[in-house]
Amino acid sequence: MSKHHTTAKEETHIVHGVSSCHTTSMDLVPPIHMTSTFKFTDQPHAQAVFEGSQPGYLYSRISNPTVDQLQTKMALLEGTQDAIATASGMSAVASVVMSLARPGDNIVSCNTVYGGTFALYHDHLAQFNIETRFVYPRDYNNADAISPLINKKTRLLYLETPANPTLDIVDIALWAALADTHGIPLVVDNTFASPWLQKPVALGAEIVIHSATKYLGGHGDIIGGIIAGDNSMITTIKESYVNHFGPCMSPFNAWLVLRGLKTLVVRMERHCRSAMTIAQWLETHPKISRVYYPGLSSHANHAIAAKQMKDFSGIMAFDIKGGIEDGKKVLNAVKLCTLAVSLGDCETLIQHPASMTHATYAPEELKKAGISPGLIRLSVGLEHPDDIIADLDQALAMIS
Repeated sequence: MSKHHTTAKEETHIVHGVSSCHTTSMDLVPPIHMTSTFKFTDQPHAQAVFEGSQPGYLYSRISNPTVDQLQTKMALLEGTQDAIATASGMSAVASVVMSLARPGDNIVSCNTVYGGTFALYHDHLAQFNIETRFVYPRDYNNADAISPLINKKTRLLYLETPANPTLDIVDIALWAALADTHGIPLVVDNTFASPWLQKPVALGAEIVIHSATKYLGGHGDIIGGIIAGDNSMITTIKESYVNHFGPCMSPFNAWLVLRGLKTLVVRMERHCRSAMTIAQWLETHPKISRVYYPGLSSHANHAIAAKQMKDFSGIMAFDIKGGIEDGKKVLNAVKLCTLAVSLGDCETLIQHPASMTHATYAPEELKKAGISPGLIRLSVGLEHPDDIIADLDQALAMIS
């Protein structure tokens, strides 16, 4: 990182990050290196770069200065030695699992995860003879229930916290202790929290994953993923999967994430503040039966969230008393909130997990994961919270 910021506060790191990949000292904003390949001075130079005996760039699938800038910054923010930027959040998840597990192995995962992750774990890994052993919500923070699932063939533990879409909170330190006991890595999807609100590595995790599409980019205009970890782990993932299967991030998308990261702190502070206001209002609404938001004292794992998070993020879910049919009326009646999947954007997004992001779950699996048929997920944007509340209020008024 830049020598001028070595003792700076984290907010300053997030804005300034690193400058080692700038092409000139006069660049305020890192340039976009939109090139597929790189020139060499002569054949010995090319050979040295390919052999790794001399630093340099050879092909943007392998490395690129703009992508390197993002990777170095994400390692800085997550407190790791290195990071990989990938084409999507799902490519980050797949890259980790396919690098560490082989046919006959297993992984242990929380059952409440993003729908794409669930489909990969529940359906597709079986094609490679890799078993997924799921931990269900009642046991997320029960070491005695998790331990029997781990054996000599377990290659990693995996969790999301806060979990998608129920906002379940999983004790990272507890899972990290289990992983350490068995000599395997704990992988934490930190998408809902962002590195500003939660530091999984500081709590014992070995690998951190993000969908950069969400809070890191922050503007709903890119698809990307991040894997952060120590040098040896990142090298393993790069060389055994990413470099040759090719899920690399484009330089332009890396530049957009770098741009989005500069405002991460101020965006997250606004998302969190507004989400708390809206969650408290929803909790008092007569047509809402339950609000899922870890910042509320009524949340079952509020104490764990308060221990491992700086604040409680901008995502919540709620059940409408009338169930799925009344939920559909609300989704169709909102005017300011946008009916769309994804999260972490400037705009407030509202969606129905059971029929949208988590349609990969069969009905019985939805029940096991604690996702009710009428659950609605809300990603609170940067609009004034009063206007979001007014929109939800008029939509709820459509229910007789």
